[in-house]
Amino acid sequence: MTAFVAPTVADYEASPDLASLLVRTTQDDALSVAAEKLRLSCKCAHCTRARFDGRFPEAFPGIAITEIGDLGYGLNISFSDGHNRGIYPKMYLLSLAGR
Repeated sequence: MTAFVAPTVADYEASPDLASLLVRTTQDDALSVAAEKLRLSCKCAHCTRARFDGRFPEAFPGIAITEIGDLGYGLNISFSDGHNRGIYPKMYLLSLAGR
């Protein structure tokens, strides 16, 4: 019997222009997620509350990734607007990349 192993993030880096997150999976797929999509998809308490209150922006034009921290189960991504609270579980990142 062969067990199905779901792909996960094996490696990652910001693109040279900092406009996207480049991800390589354990199945050797190369994926990309735009920084704006990541910022719009943040599920931290601050962003969730801003959405609830109707204060969350509809777009983040020109947003850039400034730092990436690996927490094991996910990545903590910081952005050029100063936001650094978002933690993106690796399976969530793959879903954002359409995987």
